Amino acid sequence: MRVVIAEDSVLLREGVQRLLADVGIETVAAVEDGDGLLDAVTEHRPDLCVVDVRMPPTFTDEGLRAAIEARRRHPGLPVLVLSQYVEERYAVELLAGGASGVGYLLKERVADVAEFVDALRRVADGGTSIDHEVITQLMVRSKKSPVDSLTPREREVLGLMAQGLSNTAIAGTLVVSDGAVEKHVGNIFAKLGLEPSNSEHRRVRAVLAYLDS
Repeated sequence: MRVVIAEDSVLLREGVQRLLADVGIETVAAVEDGDGLLDAVTEHRPDLCVVDVRMPPTFTDEGLRAAIEARRRHPGLPVLVLSQYVEERYAVELLAGGASGVGYLLKERVADVAEFVDALRRVADGGTSIDHEVITQLMVRSKKSPVDSLTPREREVLGLMAQGLSNTAIAGTLVVSDGAVEKHVGNIFAKLGLEPSNSEHRRVRAVLAYLDS
């Protein structure tokens, strides 16, 4: 896997780069701002971008806006946002802008290296890895969400789906049968109006559907 890292902190940038090298992931570019990210993506066409939200010059949302622009220029580009904050406006735009290869993790909640690397690989492979806290905050802030029609258990299953868990993994987490999880997932698809499609991954669309409103 070839990765571009966009992080203004030298220590964090080098730390992530060394962590990735330890597991055999190549960092083809490590940049400190949004313009550098866009240039690196154009030059290297990486398998994944790991992007901080707040970067120079204003340290507000430059990284996230650059990630959105990178995906606009290179459709399908996998992007994993690694941030201390849930930046609502642009987080919604990033997650709703494509049905695959997106992630949003909070730095303070990334405590396990193996889980972090698993999230990287999952996003690079076209899946999702969205921190449950990010989902929760965006759901709370959304005034009209199609997720409102889901039961508490279905919301719980959807939250685990957002983290990239398979049905079997969800069943193990909730201590229920695979069949029960399959039923919940089917209900989620039905309530969110997600019909079978050859061009879209319904699990990913289910995670992102409430952002479309």
